[in-house]
Amino acid sequence: MDILEKTITELDESLYKEKQGFLYRYILETIEKPLIERALERTYGNQLKAAKILGINRNTMRSKIKKLGINPDKWKI
Repeated sequence: MDILEKTITELDESLYKEKQGFLYRYILETIEKPLIERALERTYGNQLKAAKILGINRNTMRSKIKKLGINPDKWKI
């Protein structure tokens, strides 16, 4: 069992009740920004390379960067 699967499995029952109907969205919003930021950090802010690492289209990457308020220049050298 990988660390993400273990973390999701360990979520408290109250979270499932509290976020009922929104759990998927809640978890996605919680991990999406740090995941994209880490990919950008690893690629020194290169959006195309980060998109390839994540397996998403570069336009999707740009859209998510804008939506999440991420500044890819932060990692450029």
